Amino acid sequence: MSYSPRLKDKYRAEIVPALMEKFQYSTIMQVPKIVKVCLNQGIGAAIADKKVADNAIGEMTLIAGQKAVPTKARKSISNFKLRDGMVIGSRVTLRNDQMFEFLDRLITVALPRVRDFRGINDKSFDGRGNYTMGITEQIIFPEIELDKVSKITGMDITIVTTANTDAEALELLKLVGMPFKNQRN
Repeated sequence: MSYSPRLKDKYRAEIVPALMEKFQYSTIMQVPKIVKVCLNQGIGAAIADKKVADNAIGEMTLIAGQKAVPTKARKSISNFKLRDGMVIGSRVTLRNDQMFEFLDRLITVALPRVRDFRGINDKSFDGRGNYTMGITEQIIFPEIELDKVSKITGMDITIVTTANTDAEALELLKLVGMPFKNQRN
């Protein structure tokens, strides 16, 4: 018997029927699903110290469970002391089982560890059913050891869905378990 993530099983068993009923889809193929989760971290301090970029890539790899890729500057900007090709961030794209595992950890473990957490904003949709949220501290993830953190940095998390509208995507993410501020049910 092969392993299947808990959130993936929940999606198939509970979320698909609920969305079919709410939006009156004629076929299961119309039901929106989560395609990928993109993590992005910009590191402005990496211009002065290359070690900061290496640490950020290592931390992003730990958080995602997949090797992070450095993002490099495309243009030189003399006012920022930025040269073409310098590492200025890191990013990871998660799909399939790793995506469901990351979302499960984000919802159940990481977000409740945020100081003064009252829910995430439900207005951060892009109009096409994709949701982006920012996290100010990477230390909310249990994989990061506080003693080894040299600099507190934030990251952007984008959840890409196949939903046609923001209402469909919002309902999908609510059923997945995302803790939105304004629960209107």
